[in-house]
Amino acid sequence: MKIPAPYLTLCLILVAMSVRGAERSIDLEVTVAAPVAEVWKAWTTTEGVKSFFAPDARVELKVDGPYEIFFNPYAAPGLKGADGMRVLAFQDEKMLSFTWNAPPSLPEARKQRTHVVVRFEAKGARETVVRLHEDGWGEGGEWDKAFDYFSKAWPKVLEQLKQRFVSGPMDWTNWIKELKAGKP
Repeated sequence: MKIPAPYLTLCLILVAMSVRGAERSIDLEVTVAAPVAEVWKAWTTTEGVKSFFAPDARVELKVDGPYEIFFNPYAAPGLKGADGMRVLAFQDEKMLSFTWNAPPSLPEARKQRTHVVVRFEAKGARETVVRLHEDGWGEGGEWDKAFDYFSKAWPKVLEQLKQRFVSGPMDWTNWIKELKAGKP
């Protein structure tokens, strides 16, 4: 069967447009052994975030509320981690969206923000599917380095979330000792 040239040309144009329009993103999924309400609290409260994500945080679940995650609470303001990040939107126990920044080691990319959406779906009464999507990436230079960094970091965060509900809240004692000793 021969495909007419105008139809073939149109198909090639549409494929090219979809490839060009596709934005790179980080998309991950994990199943957590806990009810949605508990997993939701882990992501949307200061104490919850400290139980799996980082040793310190400041979270206020309201539009434009802080969503700051402090991986190094002893660093100078602006260099503690996800300083200055904000809640963009939320739907109780279903979706959380917030801004995100690059690590301090990538100062040019850090001046910008990406967009993270975390979705929560009950899988029975005792499990929750968590889907994380980060987009808004620039291209080249530090943007590529930041994308590579978070392509490795987010899976670790989601693994820590899973572990939090298997063996309890994260113990940050050794991490804090290393920070105080100047060895992050």
